[in-house]
Formats: sequence, C-alpha cells, structure tokens
Amino acid sequence: MEDKKIALIGNPNSGKTTIFNGLTGSSSKVGNWPGVTVEKKEGKLVGQKGVSIIDLPGIYSLSAYSDDERVAKNFLLKKPDLVVDVIDTSNLKRNLYLAIQLLEMNQHLVMAFNMMDVAEKKYDEINFELFSQLLGVPVVPITVHKKEGIEELTQMIVATTEKEHVEFRLPYGNELEEHLCILENLFKRKEVSIPGHTCRMLAIAALEGNEIIHKLLEPYDVLDTIKKEIDHLQGIYHDDLESIFIEQRYGFIEGLIKRTVVRKRQIEKSLKFSDKVDKIVLHPVAGLLIFFGVMFLVFQILFTAGDFIKGFLEMGFENLSIWVGNTIPNYLAVSFINDGIIGGVGTIITFLPNLILMFLLLTFLEDVGYMSRAAYLMDRFMRFFGLQGKAFIPLITGFGCSVPAILATRTLENKADRMTTIMVAPLISCSARLPVYLLFVSALFPVAQQGIVLFSIYILGIILAVIMAKIFKSTIFKVDNTTFVLELPPYRIPTAKATWIHSWERIKDFLSRAGTLILAMVIIVWVLSALPLGVEYGSEQSIIGQIGAFIAPIFTPVGFGNYAASSALIAGIVAKEVAVSTLGTIYGATGGGLVEVISTQWSAIQAYSFMVMSAIYVPCLAALATIKKETGSFKWMFFAMGYTLILGYIVSLIIYQGGLLLGLK
Repeated sequence: MEDKKIALIGNPNSGKTTIFNGLTGSSSKVGNWPGVTVEKKEGKLVGQKGVSIIDLPGIYSLSAYSDDERVAKNFLLKKPDLVVDVIDTSNLKRNLYLAIQLLEMNQHLVMAFNMMDVAEKKYDEINFELFSQLLGVPVVPITVHKKEGIEELTQMIVATTEKEHVEFRLPYGNELEEHLCILENLFKRKEVSIPGHTCRMLAIAALEGNEIIHKLLEPYDVLDTIKKEIDHLQGIYHDDLESIFIEQRYGFIEGLIKRTVVRKRQIEKSLKFSDKVDKIVLHPVAGLLIFFGVMFLVFQILFTAGDFIKGFLEMGFENLSIWVGNTIPNYLAVSFINDGIIGGVGTIITFLPNLILMFLLLTFLEDVGYMSRAAYLMDRFMRFFGLQGKAFIPLITGFGCSVPAILATRTLENKADRMTTIMVAPLISCSARLPVYLLFVSALFPVAQQGIVLFSIYILGIILAVIMAKIFKSTIFKVDNTTFVLELPPYRIPTAKATWIHSWERIKDFLSRAGTLILAMVIIVWVLSALPLGVEYGSEQSIIGQIGAFIAPIFTPVGFGNYAASSALIAGIVAKEVAVSTLGTIYGATGGGLVEVISTQWSAIQAYSFMVMSAIYVPCLAALATIKKETGSFKWMFFAMGYTLILGYIVSLIIYQGGLLLGLK
C-alpha cells in the first residue's frame, strides 16, 4: 500500500524546517525535485506507519514566479493527502495569504500556528476555535523551538487525513463573483478538465490573466469569453485584475484577524521594538556604518579570542611532534607523522578555534535577524551594480562556504540575476580560505593591524564581486532588474543551543573534510615532497619542488615565484585550506613553527599578494562541481575557472607591483 503523502509548507522563517525535523525525527532523505535544482526533503512521520512528510520549499505565495513556487504548486496540484501550513503567528497577515491560496486550491489543510511564545507578547488572545470555524480547517498552536505542540500536531495530522473536507470559497464581492460564476458555469458546460484544478480555481486564474491557464484552456474554446469578461472588469476597476484579487484576499485576512485576535493594549501606539531598531539599522548612512562595524568586530573577535585558544593547540601539536621524534626510530615514519599528518592536518586543526568563532558569530547574526536587514540595506548598492538586494543573501552565505552560496541563488526568480550571482559568489571569501589568511596575517603583520588586514581581504572580495556583477549584467547576462521583496523577521534572541546546532553543521563539515579530503591531499603532498628518496624533504629537488619550480616563474611578477607557493596554489584548487597544509608539509613545520618559517621567508607585501590570489583564483572542486550542476553546463564551470584565475593574477599584480612602487618590500 502506498504511503499517505503529507505536504509541509509555509513562509520562510516560519519554523517549517524545525517542525519537519520534529515530525520526522530528522531521519530525512535529501534530493532534488525533478527538472530543477530545488532541494527535496522527505521523511517518515514518527510513530506512524505509511505516512510520509514532504518538506516543500519555503514560499510566500503560489504565484509560480520562482523555481521554489513552481515546485510547490506543481506538487500541490497532484493533491497530497494532507497539507500542513506552518504559520508564523507573530506575523499573521503575511502568513495567512499563503493559507488562503491553499484553501482556494481546495487542499485538505491543517494549520500549524507556530511561534506562540512570540505571539503571546503581541496579542492578548487568539481565538483558534473561531479561526477553525471561519476557515473550516483544524488548527494547532505550537512553539516548536520549545518542543510544545509537536505531539498534538502529529495526532491532528493522523486524524485529519481520515476526514472529508469542505471546499472553501472566498467571497470576492458581488461584481467579481458574478463574472466568476459566468466562467465557472461555462467551464462546466464545456466539460473542462485540468488535473488538480476546480472550475472555481480556473475561473479565478483566468480572470487574473494567468498565461499558463489560458494556454491549458485553448482546446475548450473559452478564451473569447474570458477576454470579454476581463475587458469588462478592467473597465470597471481601471486596474490590473490580479491586483484586485490580491487586495480582496488581504481584505478578507484583515477581517479574519479583527474577529479572532485581540492585540495587547499596552503595546506602544508608535513603533514595535523591531521597527525602532530598524530606523537606525536600515538608515542609508548609519546602517552602512553599522554593517561594516559589525563585520569588522567579527574579524577582531576572531583574532583576539581565537588566537588565545589556538596557542594551546599549537603547543599540543609541537609537544606531540617532539614525542613522535623521540619515540619512533624509523625516519620515514617520523617524517610521515610530523611533516605529513601533523604538519598538514594538524596545522589546519590549530585554526579550528577561529573557524568555530566565525561560524558561531555568523549564525548568531543570521538567527537574530540582522543578516536579512543587511541584504535589504544593500539593495540600492547592489542595484547600482546590476543585481537585486536579494542576491546579497547568497553572497553573505558565501562567507561560510561557496557551495551553499551557489545553491542559495535558487531563490532568485530572474535567471540573469541567478547566473550572475553564481559566477561572482566564489569571489566572497569562504571559511576554507580563512586558515590561509590567518597563517600569513599572524606571521607578518603586527597584532594591532591583523584585524584590519583580514577585514580588507573580505571587503576586497565583496568589491570585486559587485564590480564583476556589473560587468556581467552589462555584457553576458543583460536583462532588466526584478522587484525586490524580502522578509524582515522580528529581532529574536536565539537560544545558545539553536546557535550551536546551526554552527555545528558547518563545523562538522569542516572536520569531515579535515579527516578525508585534506588528509588524502596531505598524504599525496608528503609523498611528492619525500620522493625521490635521498633528496632533502620538501626541497626544490623533490617531485613537488620540481612541479612548483616549473610554474613558479609565472608568479614571480606577483611576488611569490617560489616552488612552495606555486605548489600550495595547485593543491588549493582541491580545497582552499589544503594550501596551508601543503605549506606545512613542504616546510616540515606545524602551528607556531609554520608561522615562524613564513615570517622569515616571506615579506608582508608578498603575503598580502598571495592572500589576494588565494581569495580570488579558481574556486575549489566542490564549488566548481556545484556551478556545473546549477548551470547545467561545463561551459560556465570552465568560464568561472578562467575568469577568476585571470582576475586573481591581475589584482595580485597590481597590489604587489604597486606596493613595490610605494617602497614596500
């Protein structure tokens, strides 16, 4: 017997994913929806046999403009056994619009009113019983982050799937209803049959001017009548009919809220707390200063707090290295462990405190609601360079990793915006590049300047990303900008547990790579550094030294024409942090020892030029594979490789040669 299909849907930031994890016990299967690159999550309802939960993309409406909306609508048209709509109860008006659309699609619906703890601070009372009566659907209040209501929601899902549901008809007023009735009767006479659509749905979509529905109705000889009805109504309303229907739905929602919700009288008549803060945070000038100040503070914390813990790790690895040298008699075994494993993976692990801090700080800023404000604030700036402000979200995601940043472009409705953002996302410095920066900044710059130097590398990436976006939108991906609509969720103080859970996913990914991909590359680099037998380890006579020396002259004009730097850049294409482990392996040093070696063999201007090259040149293999997957073409993957390599070389050349002209050595 086939499983019952339960669709989980809701606005972004409504807590839908957390509810999905609560209902399925996090035992989900992740894939992609057929034909698109939108992630598909499916799991089994805990404690129930034969019930599957499908987590649909987070959307605001079923307008089908973006891939997310099309995926959700297409699945709903197949009529799942039940749809659970997750509502952010603290933001009823916006969230109920999707619920009304689901009801108009004649979906078998349960409404889960989430974030009740926040709503209780805003409202004196919500009459859920009246809500249920007026809409004709069961409702369940929950607060998922406190694990309240999940069991009740599970029971309601099981009970409701066995019940029949009544068709919902939103009253659109006498004028619209008269013409909807004309079309409904026409479709019934013509025996119009389109899977997933009632005659009422078709009549509304037809009057709204839905081109897809018009095309599906062509065989039934009804388009002339539809055009006549549209012309008549536009003559009355003097406005776009889709806008009229939207206004009617929001009018119904306003009335519904007035009948069922009692607001707290003690709430100030002026602005809510979030609105008051937003007056400052979203100010065109003060907001930008705050944004750059916040980012600068993040990088300062990375050094001041991260380096303190990092020192203990370095001391531990140095003592371990000494113990290995004194205990194991075999030279090759000692070299493999000390120069290879400790020098490679160990060096990466010493930067773990800085990475954990970065993940925690960025996750906190996301969860508290600041990152969406940053995207809104940057909208005007981004539009000047050819992108909508919404594109800033994938770019911000790129601070963590380029792969989810590229995947996050799926939320952009405009293909040209999406392609442009995919191409420039790798220019944002991801966490994998951070160990490279930390190594050179720690080795060659005074403590007082370290935060500023690191901050400048990140800002350079943002500047280059928006400049390249302007070039791409003016040449390769020409198209008019789309409108920008972005939710600004209320400010919330996230729990320490929630922040850690979100951060742990990124930390776990980093540790997984350290134990697999980086370890594998370290072994390869060690073998290439140790062979042929008899030569000095990691010297120019070793295999890796010969490879590096062969291409080193290419990098002489940009300041690092030595075999160690060339070899590190090649290895860094696999994964950016591998560049550090490669240097550690070649130099046969780890932690503080590697920092000391770098400080004696490099100059500050050489180091800065190398960091800039590392920040810009060829994306890592995982990012390249994701670009190919998201664009559906090897052409764009090779394009990304080529332009970033050329751009990195040009910018590094300008910095190094410019530095020499200014007398820096």
